[in-house]
Amino acid sequence: MVDLFDYRAKISKKSYAPLADRIRPQSLEEFVGQEHILGPGKPLRQAIENDQVPSLIIWGPPGTGKTTLAHILAQTTGCLFTPFSAVTSGIKEIKKVMVEAEDQLKYYGKKTMLFVDEIHRFNKAQQDAFLPYVEKGTLILVGATTENPSFEVIGPLLSRVQVFVLDRLSDEQILTIVERALKDKDRGLGAYDIEVEEEALARIVRTADGDARQALNLLELAFLSGDKKAGRLRLTAELAQDVCRRKVLLYDKQGEEHYNLISALHKSLRGSDPDASLYWLTRMLAAGEDPLYIARRMVRFASEDIGNAEPLALLVALAAKEAYHFLGSPEGDLALAQCAIFMASCPKSNAVYKAYQEASQDVEQARAEPVPSKLRNPVTELMAKLGYGKDYKYPHDFPDHYLAEDYLPKNLIGRRYYRPTGQGKEADIRRRLEQLKKKGPKKS
Repeated sequence: MVDLFDYRAKISKKSYAPLADRIRPQSLEEFVGQEHILGPGKPLRQAIENDQVPSLIIWGPPGTGKTTLAHILAQTTGCLFTPFSAVTSGIKEIKKVMVEAEDQLKYYGKKTMLFVDEIHRFNKAQQDAFLPYVEKGTLILVGATTENPSFEVIGPLLSRVQVFVLDRLSDEQILTIVERALKDKDRGLGAYDIEVEEEALARIVRTADGDARQALNLLELAFLSGDKKAGRLRLTAELAQDVCRRKVLLYDKQGEEHYNLISALHKSLRGSDPDASLYWLTRMLAAGEDPLYIARRMVRFASEDIGNAEPLALLVALAAKEAYHFLGSPEGDLALAQCAIFMASCPKSNAVYKAYQEASQDVEQARAEPVPSKLRNPVTELMAKLGYGKDYKYPHDFPDHYLAEDYLPKNLIGRRYYRPTGQGKEADIRRRLEQLKKKGPKKS
């Protein structure tokens, strides 16, 4: 076994490369996960084995192997691998690389594989610069992104590349990667005398949440901060708990995960599942979402998916928004949780939403007829002489404070937008409207 205190001296030969970089897989055989595209007979695996790798974009969460896969692609196909950063490079650097790629192909017959990390950070003009070279096949473009390419990559470039989606790694796959790092004597920690408790590894795996890089970083931190007695390190559950203080949730307030999570919350509320609703709400808050954004969405939900089945839902949503505004976090978070549970438990109706949609369509498409004279208010003597308000009948002067009348413009008489359901309090509304309808046909 190597002396634990020689660890930094040992890795200094590798420029203090972190464990996650040193243990990076060097071949497809070492690569863990993504069997749906790299398993036997799968499309990308066949393209690699046939040395016909196309320009492509690798899309997936952090720590799923995007950069590693790009390196393996270059090594397997024998291309000249040129890494390129979307953070530090501009049009000038792009054009320089393109010229070098043309020279490599022209004089040496060797293609360049250009790896662009965080390709979503390139603006439209920068992405445009790749188009002619990708189309001619001068180079193989491999882009990596954590963002949905359909949002962040321009259409012309997206149509010229294949998109491969990497899945978040399972706990079992993360455990395989961590155990390999512990056993590998050349690139990992296998040369050291380390005693590992099972619960310690389980804690690291749970905290990593499908991110291999984070798992390896936590393992290395535990290794460096552990108690080394008699040249032996004990990686205990307590030590793992200390280095795994808080799970870092994948989230981007402007990206796809933002829309995925709010969609999950909305659909859980609509599906009357208070437990799922509370989970997605809590997850969004933990990831750093603006609580007032969530409150606004629940106010909208109260009208769109509950409506008059439980009119109190709108009041509860507005009260939760005001409560959060008054209290802030974390106290105000509880008001949002109460609101979500209440709305998930309410009877549901989208009758108001559908009625509004149909009325909006008529406003947009039908002729905008003048307001009928009987519905106009004669606020001046001239208006009264012109017939404003003539023949208007005051409903409170009639039995049940109702009489059959038409209030729509002539071209829309007979239109029915609101069709109350039998859910919750809307059932009472439906009964009342049906009773009124029986009192006789409306009069023009």
